Amino acid sequence: MHSRIEDYALIGDLQTSALVGRDGSIDWLCLPRFDSPACFAALVGDKHNGHWTLAPRSGEARAERSYRGDSLILDTVWETPEGSVRVTDFMPQRDRMPDVVRVVTGLRGRVEMRGVLRLRFDYGRVVPWVRATEGSRVAIAGPDSVWLRTPSQGTTYGKDFSTRSDFTLAAGERTAFVLTWHPSHEPRPVQIDPFQALADTTEDWHAWSARCRYDGPYRAAVIRSLITLKALTYAPTGGIVAAPTTSLPEEPGGVRNWDYRYCWLRDASLTLNSLLAAGYHDEAGAWRDWLLRAVAGAPEDLQIMYGLAGERRLPEFEVPWLSGYEGSLPVRIGNAAVEQRQLDVYGEVIDSFHLAHTAGMPTEPHTWSIQRALMDYLESTWRDPDDGIWEIRGPQRHFVHSKVMAWVAADRAVRAVERFPRLGGNTDRWRAMREEVHREVCARGYDAERGTFTQSYGSPELDAATLLIPRVGFLPGDDPRVVSTVETVRRELSLPLGPKGTGSAPTSLVRRYSTEGQSVDGLPGGEGTFLVCSFWLADALLLTGRRREARELFERLLALRNDVGLLAEEYDPVAGRQLGNFPQAFSHIGLVGTAFALRDGPGAD
Repeated sequence: MHSRIEDYALIGDLQTSALVGRDGSIDWLCLPRFDSPACFAALVGDKHNGHWTLAPRSGEARAERSYRGDSLILDTVWETPEGSVRVTDFMPQRDRMPDVVRVVTGLRGRVEMRGVLRLRFDYGRVVPWVRATEGSRVAIAGPDSVWLRTPSQGTTYGKDFSTRSDFTLAAGERTAFVLTWHPSHEPRPVQIDPFQALADTTEDWHAWSARCRYDGPYRAAVIRSLITLKALTYAPTGGIVAAPTTSLPEEPGGVRNWDYRYCWLRDASLTLNSLLAAGYHDEAGAWRDWLLRAVAGAPEDLQIMYGLAGERRLPEFEVPWLSGYEGSLPVRIGNAAVEQRQLDVYGEVIDSFHLAHTAGMPTEPHTWSIQRALMDYLESTWRDPDDGIWEIRGPQRHFVHSKVMAWVAADRAVRAVERFPRLGGNTDRWRAMREEVHREVCARGYDAERGTFTQSYGSPELDAATLLIPRVGFLPGDDPRVVSTVETVRRELSLPLGPKGTGSAPTSLVRRYSTEGQSVDGLPGGEGTFLVCSFWLADALLLTGRRREARELFERLLALRNDVGLLAEEYDPVAGRQLGNFPQAFSHIGLVGTAFALRDGPGAD
């Protein structure tokens, strides 16, 4: 049986991360980068595909867990009839090689513990050669080598192609395990002091969290989301992955399973806005610089996503030896959507640079040249159909959101030159394009009979992305077309979440689009409600003057976080569980954005 997605917590070192279950098992870890092959892949297979469990031997043990203050250090307190212990899991920010540290501290009585380490390189397929040497175990297979330093207490031995450790800890005692990866052709990596690493990592995270400028009523939730975004950052380049996992399903047992360990341009402006609003200008600058490097090149070659360092080739393939999370197949590595054409990314990129520039961030001399080249290309192509923001694997269409973002590109380009005339540019053409796009979207993308913007021209389908229309400034929040679109999307794309709230409408979660009948994406099965879209609904309610309803929805969304404050991509309100890759940057970006909107937006307290 797989753990529920929300039963996992995240640890990481700003270059990769691991998922730790409530049962004390690390079931997902890619080394040395987010997008490297996993050495623990039980998350999308079974325990034979790699895991590292550390827990009491007692079958009556109960666990409570939390992050240590505003950090990414996970404390799990185990209570047994004989006593209690605390297991502290973390990954120190690395000097060179990645380490996973598990510190065990006796709190009461005496507790018998067991560790089971089953390393399987290449996504759970390769069984390494393991040998004991110099008080450690080293596992080697091909390019990968992992060293496990075990405590002196108890015994460590091999059994069933795993490394096991049995030991007993009394109150006041503590010990530590350290797992270190390095290339197999290199000498043994330098050993760290696990206890000093714990102190240093605690200090690093608390110092970083103290820089947060949000001082509203949801500060704890905002900081936890910002820590999660920081944890999903690949520090060497500044890129931010959409999620650290692959193939966690949008529908258990279904085929909607994708690899999210890459950097999407669709997240660019929203991420930048969240980081700047919270006061994290260094991180915002690193993300902006990653974006600048990634998009460099011919405008027609702009991709919707890139690798951690801006890599362009992300070929998709399946790993048939993994059984999938709850039987959800296939398990995919890479993402074929990288080949799709999405016009909205031009608007998101130009909006990001505009936001950075107006926030006073230093800019490279060639930044504006790149934006002008993107605008020149967009002028000649915005009328074409595309694949849309949701990477629909079906026929291209004239998606309304894509056209709106083309308007955003033209609008921000015009506003940039108006504010900074020295930039130069053909503002007359850009103004003309802005006006033409606006006229066309209002004429062809709005269904006057139903009173709503639709997913694409001439289609009856709805799309939650149209909730962004007032947020990006395409139309004001009090425009009747916006008000009716918000209400129609809420009525037709929502699923109710629990009982009716104190307001005039039940609290609802929003799907991206309908997957019923002849679904626009051409895939079988369905999906859960998309959490960032539900945050967008809260934003739209706020912008259309329904502040109380926006706050109610936001607080219900906060209640969906797991016990350590994390959100996946989707939520199933019927089954009451999280779905999709986890934790999802887009969901946490939405949380931060809505918290700031409630603090600073119309009718703010």
